[in-house]
Amino acid sequence: MVRTTSNPLLVSVKLVRALLLAIGVTLLVGYAASAEGIDITQLKADAQKGYASRQIELAAAYFTGNGVTQDAKQAAYWYQKAAEAGDPEAENEIGFFYQAGIGVPVDQARALHWYQLAAASGLTRAKVNLGVVYVWGLGVAKDEELAMQFFREAASRGDGAAASYLGDLYYFGIGVKQDKAAAETWYKTGAQFHDPVAAYNLGTLFSVDADHPHDLRKAEAFLRSSAADGYIPAIHSVGLLLVNHPDLATSPQEGPSLLETAASAGYWKSSVVLGALARDGKGVPADSKAAYLHFRTAVLQGGELAMSLVKYDLATLAKRLGTQLVGALDSDANTWYRLHRTPLLFVNKDSDKRQRFPASALAVSTAGLHAGQLLYVPAS
Repeated sequence: MVRTTSNPLLVSVKLVRALLLAIGVTLLVGYAASAEGIDITQLKADAQKGYASRQIELAAAYFTGNGVTQDAKQAAYWYQKAAEAGDPEAENEIGFFYQAGIGVPVDQARALHWYQLAAASGLTRAKVNLGVVYVWGLGVAKDEELAMQFFREAASRGDGAAASYLGDLYYFGIGVKQDKAAAETWYKTGAQFHDPVAAYNLGTLFSVDADHPHDLRKAEAFLRSSAADGYIPAIHSVGLLLVNHPDLATSPQEGPSLLETAASAGYWKSSVVLGALARDGKGVPADSKAAYLHFRTAVLQGGELAMSLVKYDLATLAKRLGTQLVGALDSDANTWYRLHRTPLLFVNKDSDKRQRFPASALAVSTAGLHAGQLLYVPAS
């Protein structure tokens, strides 16, 4: 039996990892590497002439591997060129690259420098990044009051991520007295400003938070909104909600299909659930081979934590399947993992902003405080 918890406090101590998206950092967003509509030769020529907008486009192409070989160092180089020309969004972007170590060494002082320049130019998202810097003391002395000021300024200008962060701080009582009602209000503000993490957190409150009244219809609406913006934890949560409450699904396969999407994005929790479903024949045909493959994939994705959840199931299934078949399934899992090993927090949603700034256009607004949850699916 796979038993997991729905404790949103799992990641509170290490919140900074969520806020910074420091998952390595490789790709945070899944993009199709297509050169359609891009004249790379002309783009490079224009960038070398000093056109900042073209430097930004070239940087994004290198970051996503769109028409060129993916190269984080080249992405950082061209964003910095545009930043040095005074483009505030490029200043913010290269600040994030220095903060997360994308294509350049981690350098919190340089990150702060670029965020300050971008914020001085009036870029709202840079104020959010400054809030993150000061709330955690990243290269500066902690100043939670100043951090709150930055978040509030950005939220007053309609930035949903800022409102979501304010919700996080009130939820956990960081820099302010803990006030979960105020947290929910800020999450609602963030959701109104179309922040997918705020919507996800609201869906979590209405579905699994032990201290909040549950309303599965409201949870479904918030989680679907977040999932529609490509937020992988929301896609997982919607899938699991539909598996456990099939009356909410548009089709019998909607839940498992969403879990497959999240698993393919590297979300190991979805692989665990898919294994449990195949093990028990819940919503899908009972299939010991598929169950073993999902559980083994989860271990490759999630490491020791995933293994702690599926160790018994793997041993039981391995005994049932036999050494030869298990060896073949292990090989299949390794092959699959090589093609899906980069953990993504978002899948691609086309927009001009995300095409030009595919890292921090999404990065500030990624891992909400409840992203550590892994819901419960019982064995039959």
